[in-house]
This record gives sequence, structure tokens and C-alpha cells, in this order.
Amino acid sequence: MIPDHQWQPLSLQEILTLFAGAPFTWAIGGGYAIEKFLGKPIRAHEDVDVVIFRDEHLAAQAWLKGWLLFAADPPGTLRAWHAGEYLPIGIHDIWCHRPEVDAWQFQFMVAEVDGDEWFSRRDPRIRGKRTDLFEEYDGVPCVRIEVQLLYKSKGRRPKDVLDFHAAAPRMTAQARSWLKDGLTLLYPEERHPWLDALERIEGKAT
Repeated sequence: MIPDHQWQPLSLQEILTLFAGAPFTWAIGGGYAIEKFLGKPIRAHEDVDVVIFRDEHLAAQAWLKGWLLFAADPPGTLRAWHAGEYLPIGIHDIWCHRPEVDAWQFQFMVAEVDGDEWFSRRDPRIRGKRTDLFEEYDGVPCVRIEVQLLYKSKGRRPKDVLDFHAAAPRMTAQARSWLKDGLTLLYPEERHPWLDALERIEGKAT
């Protein structure tokens, strides 16, 4: 098994080429989605994330025939994702590499769906139209900026904080309002520090 830290990530352009014409919906997530929203690079990237819907993940598996695919089974053990195996809720992270490459090259992140809606695995009250989860930024399908920042709000790693402060002033008032509501729902016992920052931005805008 390749060590978790051993990466040779595909470039964003290589990902776009790999999934061009794919028969399922997909989008870029993580830091690259933030940068596409901003229209410029702001930091280095350790890996690249591709987001797909739960009910289309077998189509994504078939598209990558010949790749080696591993599911992160809670509490995080990587194990082979067998051909035709439908992954249940709880397994939402798939690590991928070509057989000839002795390093991880990208990750699938699986988004949960309920009919024509997507919902957050952290709190199913956070949901929206399936067609609204992804948006094109700079010509690239990406996770919508406010949803991506809500996902990043848990870790509060330096790169997540950097992404938030770069993107928040550029967001629409509607997107900031959605993010504030999501932060309030996810962290009811504490006041997430990003709430203060969002309110300061709104104060400057009025």
C-alpha cells in the first residue's frame, strides 16, 4: 500500500483532460475550486479533489478502468474498491493512482444525494438543489464557493483560513448569508470565528 503522504498529484489541466466527456456530473473541489472562483492562484496544492454524486460513483469507477482505486473505510483505512461495488453512506473518500505510478494522484469526494437534492453528510439539514451544488468558475465546474468554505470550516487549517479570507470578500451577499447560516447550524455550541469576519465584510459593504 502506498503511504498516505506519498503524492504525485495530477495537475488541474490533467484532471480536466481526464474527465472531459465523462458521462456523469463532476466538479473540482478543495483549494483549486477557491482559486477558480478568485480567478488566480493563491497557494501551493498538495493534492487535487474531484467531487461526484453518490448515485453516479459507479459510472466514475467505470470511467477510470485500469486505474487503482481505494476507498477510505471509516475510521480511515484504505482498502481496494472492487469493480461494481456500490459504496454506502459513510464511505465518501476514494484515493486513485495509475498502476505504473507509485504515488496517489487524485481523490474522489462523494457528495450525498436525496432525489433531486444534495445534502451535507455533517448535517442533513444543510441541503439544496442538486443542480445548484456545482458552478462554473473560469470555465471549470467547481463546488459552489460557499459550500466549499463550509466544508473547510471544520479543520481551520492554515490553508483553509487563507482560502476563506481570500474568497469571502468576493462572495455575493447571498452566498455569505448561506455560509453564515451553515456555520451557525454546524457549530451551535460555539461561535465560529468566520462569522465575525463575514459580519465585518457585510458592515463594510453597507
